[in-house]
Amino acid sequence: MLVEALARTGHVAVAKIAIRSRERLALLRPRHGILVLQTLLWEDELRDPGDIVPSAPVTDRELELAEVLIRELTGIEVRELRDEYAHALEQLVAAKAAGAGLAPVEEAAAPVDLMAALEESIQAAKRAGLH
Repeated sequence: MLVEALARTGHVAVAKIAIRSRERLALLRPRHGILVLQTLLWEDELRDPGDIVPSAPVTDRELELAEVLIRELTGIEVRELRDEYAHALEQLVAAKAAGAGLAPVEEAAAPVDLMAALEESIQAAKRAGLH
């Protein structure tokens, strides 16, 4: 009943829940006929971002390239995305459990020119036919 009532009214519910003996705020929202719970932060857990300002102004060219990239990357199938960190962690745990040594840490790559990388990404997406 709550799922249907929230869906009909377009409202969400705020709740207080306990996870590992700690109270949390949560948001309840209807989605595809079920109730979805999303934990929230308490007000004192939020940090003031301060005066975070980019050190250099964004140019019109950069904004245009970012907009093109967003347009080109729409339509990505979310189900195809994988959690690479979790996968690497699972491999590490399996290797340690099997008694294998750890692979040496790779040297950090040289800094990347972000504008060049953005332009290359856009070109690659166009070549691949992603729209």
